[in-house]
Amino acid sequence: MKSMVVKSYSKINIALNVVGKADLGYHEIDTIMVPLELHDSAMITKVKGGKDNFITVDDFTVGPVKYNLVTFAIDAMSTKYKFDDKFRIFLHKVVPMEAGLGGGSSNAAAIITGVNDYLKLGIPKEELIELGRTLGSDIPFFISGVPARVGGTGEKITPITIKNNYYCLIVKPEAGLSTKNVYELADEMELKTCDMDKVIEALETGDDDLLADSICNSLQDASIKLCPMIRVIIESLKADGLKIVQMTGSGSAVFALSTDKRLLNKLAKKYEQDYRVELTKVRK
Repeated sequence: MKSMVVKSYSKINIALNVVGKADLGYHEIDTIMVPLELHDSAMITKVKGGKDNFITVDDFTVGPVKYNLVTFAIDAMSTKYKFDDKFRIFLHKVVPMEAGLGGGSSNAAAIITGVNDYLKLGIPKEELIELGRTLGSDIPFFISGVPARVGGTGEKITPITIKNNYYCLIVKPEAGLSTKNVYELADEMELKTCDMDKVIEALETGDDDLLADSICNSLQDASIKLCPMIRVIIESLKADGLKIVQMTGSGSAVFALSTDKRLLNKLAKKYEQDYRVELTKVRK
């Protein structure tokens, strides 16, 4: 059967406020999320006469539980849109896991949009986003695929514009972090928040100084308690001359934004001696 390959883009949270707790253990957030060129790839092939879906991954450090979301995504689509087709899906992993880069949610979103295209279902993006909401809080953002201010439990998506063409250096310590564990610890702490309107203004006007002064991540202190190397990386990147430095999501990856690709390339070579490093670009 003919196969289709789709890209599953990663993301960073340029700023993240945790503003409250919602139902079913979710937290209400106010965050600026942007997609990155760094991506996994998924090959989708329909199985003729298949009785089940098969998900395979080329990263053997990842347990099967990480890909339940992909299975749930296909099952949710087949139930809602009444098709019996079964698929073999091969995931080529590049995006680091337990890093705050959205890998698992992005994979599920890529499969939702990919199956829609593969079967020529013609489902509008708004409907796919609504379906994604039932599976995970980050999935609607990945289906929308544009820089956005995201609120609620991930369902409120307001696109934003970014003036500068930012390159993004990702530096991740060896240890990953469980989102659940980070939020549980954060619930016991007084959380920092930032003025999201100022962050948006800085992005829209290209004011790097304002952006550097305005960003924060409510989860960062909790994540540093669980993984102190996060603080080491942040302080080191700033000492190396980078201003826009922040942990993404619940960690453990740290990002630095700059329009100076040469500088980031130089620093990537320095940090890759001790950490997992990716140099990529913000998708606008």
